[in-house]
Amino acid sequence: MERKQLWKGLTLQQVEENRKRYGVNTLTPPQKTPLWKLFLEKFDDPIIRILLIAWLLSLVIAAVHCWGPEAKGFGAFLESIGIFFAILLAGGVAFIFEARAKKAFDVLNTVNDDTEVKVVREGHICQIPKRDVVVGDIVVLETGDEVPADGHLLEAISLQINESTLTGEPVISKTIREENFDPEATYPSNVVMRGTTVIDGHGTFEVEQVGDATGYGKVYEGSQIENNIDTPLQIQLKGLAKVISKAGYALAGLTFVVLAAKLLLHSPTLPLMDVVSQMLNIFMIAVTLIVVSVPEGLPMSVTLSLALSMNRMLKTNNLVRKMHACETMGATTVICTDKTGTLTQNQMQVYETNFYNLKNQTLADDELSRLIKEGIAANSTAFLDHSAPKIKALGNPTEAALLLWLHSRGIEYLPLREKAEVLEQLTFSTERKYMATVVSSPLLEKKILYVKGAPEIVLSHCKQVAIDGTYKPTEMCKPAIEQQLLAYQNQAMRTLGLAYRILREGEEGNRFYEGRLTPGVDLVFLGIVAISDPVRADVPDAVQSCLQAGIDVKIVTGDTPATAREIARRIGTWKESDTDFNLITGPAFETLTDQEALERIPSLKIMCRARPTDKQRLVRLLQQQNAVVAVTGDGTNDAPALNAAQVGLSMGDGTSVAKEASDITILDNSFAGITRAVMWGRSLYRNIQRFLLFQLTINVAACLIVLIGSLVGTESPLTITQMLWVNLIMDTFAAAALASLPPNPKVMNDKPRKSGPGGDFIVSRPMTYHIFAVGSLFVVVLLCILIYFTHTEGNLSLYELSVFFTFFVMLQFWNMFNAKAFADNKSAFAHLRSSKTFLQIALLIIAGQYLIVTFGGTMFNVVPLHWKDWCTIVASTSIVLWIGEAMRWRKRFLEKKRNSMLRNMTSNSL
Repeated sequence: MERKQLWKGLTLQQVEENRKRYGVNTLTPPQKTPLWKLFLEKFDDPIIRILLIAWLLSLVIAAVHCWGPEAKGFGAFLESIGIFFAILLAGGVAFIFEARAKKAFDVLNTVNDDTEVKVVREGHICQIPKRDVVVGDIVVLETGDEVPADGHLLEAISLQINESTLTGEPVISKTIREENFDPEATYPSNVVMRGTTVIDGHGTFEVEQVGDATGYGKVYEGSQIENNIDTPLQIQLKGLAKVISKAGYALAGLTFVVLAAKLLLHSPTLPLMDVVSQMLNIFMIAVTLIVVSVPEGLPMSVTLSLALSMNRMLKTNNLVRKMHACETMGATTVICTDKTGTLTQNQMQVYETNFYNLKNQTLADDELSRLIKEGIAANSTAFLDHSAPKIKALGNPTEAALLLWLHSRGIEYLPLREKAEVLEQLTFSTERKYMATVVSSPLLEKKILYVKGAPEIVLSHCKQVAIDGTYKPTEMCKPAIEQQLLAYQNQAMRTLGLAYRILREGEEGNRFYEGRLTPGVDLVFLGIVAISDPVRADVPDAVQSCLQAGIDVKIVTGDTPATAREIARRIGTWKESDTDFNLITGPAFETLTDQEALERIPSLKIMCRARPTDKQRLVRLLQQQNAVVAVTGDGTNDAPALNAAQVGLSMGDGTSVAKEASDITILDNSFAGITRAVMWGRSLYRNIQRFLLFQLTINVAACLIVLIGSLVGTESPLTITQMLWVNLIMDTFAAAALASLPPNPKVMNDKPRKSGPGGDFIVSRPMTYHIFAVGSLFVVVLLCILIYFTHTEGNLSLYELSVFFTFFVMLQFWNMFNAKAFADNKSAFAHLRSSKTFLQIALLIIAGQYLIVTFGGTMFNVVPLHWKDWCTIVASTSIVLWIGEAMRWRKRFLEKKRNSMLRNMTSNSL
């Protein structure tokens, strides 16, 4: 009576009451940040903050020049307007590119809550949308259904669930019989979870949790917790901003003190109002130095570099949602990767067959080959979906692996299945551990019993083994078969045994008894099949690239220790010298204190039976050790760790929760995409360093010119509009040129840079020497030109000012080529064929300078130059490039000589 009452399901009134009491079966979507707020967030950048201060100070200077004694008019605000647009462009480009990526991601990550679900209500089975399921509903599950909510099973008939989205396990058997419960299972054997899929059998369960209260919902909610960890580049730029601020303010303060002291010492009798006026002018010079010291083009260049990399990474199947993730991948020191679907294909396939009667395991047209083909096709409930480019398995993945094996040999299972009439069938169950089917075979024109399942169970029902055209007693062959099974089990593979019996007339009706094979059925054993979820073809090489690049790769999976260890061995992270100390289970990890875990994780290579909270805790602890962590995964169970990491990488066919928590989605599901992302990130960081080398050299030169000019008492030979062209337009072009340089695969030979306190600074020591040496050299050259002009002509003419301006720009132009060659010590002319964009932008800079000088007139305070002047300036300034080439050649020569000496010493010692 109690069971009948239960199966009546809820009444409509109870449905409404439970919906009000327990909520609806939908996940609360993450709160969408308004577009205006996303736009403003782009200005929360340390360099842009300095630029904002510089903009405010330039407004003060412009106001004094506009309405002060000089009364220069509104033209004094040109620099302020230029800086304002530099800020606006830097924020705007970042906003536009991330908004575009978000739009593409939203299309990719659409979730459907309207899927039809079968439930029992008021004694009748009906279909309702998944969103309308409530606590207390009786839900009917069939093969292929997605479980709509959490609950406990009332009935389970050969029920197998794919829990890979939650635990990494592709096949979990479910039952309501306590004696068959799996004590090691992540979730109880009589519990089904939202987001998992029925791959075989059918069942019925009562809903206990819906929506956010489900295990799936809790993981989803955890994945939305705000991650406020700064990226390595943000930390570096904050440090750079502090250095620039301190240097600018220190230089301005020193200049103010020196000029004020000079004024008071040399003009002690000056009237008070004149002293105030002079002090105001000195203050304006100090403020000008602060403005000049700020690299106005830097925010735009960083944004442009990130945006271009973001766009180019998309072409290599990496959809970047958050711009800084491009560069952060290059700083990664640890990758925590899921196994199923990331390292493996998430599709079970036959690894090896051992049919003892097949020569070279080749299917022929003999009787036993026909029995194998028909047995695999007919004794199965799985299907293959050929509608997509990649064949998709429907039903039990282990059974589907056999169908895929047939397909790989040019044999289609469906015609064989349709022709073989099924007379009786026992589907696979956890209790039996085998499947049996009686068919009327058109191949042999006889009735045949086919059996497949756990080899030891199937073998126990066999009297003979078919070997090399003969039939040998099972007892004689059993030791060798058991030895083969042990070898496969040591490789964490699943195994199936296949057997058959040709039934005599009238014998087919008594092969099954009470849902099992009749004792003494006397089958003939055909052989065993080893099945595994194979490692993706590109993974071992990609993992080795990461290891060579100094990146530690840790497998974090919900799978068993044996399976995880075998996968680690195949991809090259698990060595023969490794012990159990290099592996830990999720429950064991939970028992460790934070201090114990911190001591253990550096040597950890595998975490198995891991739950979402274990993965998240591992990431947090690694970050405490100043590691830059990237997490890869495709399941809901990976989402909290994906969100906690500095970079979360989800797979294109992963769950919506995983993709929502990630920063980058790898559209082609390839681990090699992660290696490419690391290479892009490191190359991008190097390109940003190159631009800093270029930009800060200009700033050092400009600061020194303003400083010397103020101390000597002369006005700057460069006007505001000319400096705007150099600092904003030309720098933006240079940023685009340097950002366009192709990624260099050799960066994967370097070790990751150090992050955290005491880590590597973005402006390295060689860069600092180069910036100040070249900047000072530029100033000396430019001062010599000024002295020459003033010595011969007195006041500078427009022609001389035009020559000086062009000379200044061309020095920076050739320095851009030196910046291109920085770090790898190769010639600036190396790889020019793959740097077409760089050359095009370089030509654009020259064209822009020519147009400004030729047609700029009063606005730029220039006059046209003769072609002879252009040739002289271009040739004389190119000395900057040739000096750089000579120094790089000398370094290459010395390095080659040193390597030669080391080789000679090594050969002599041998």
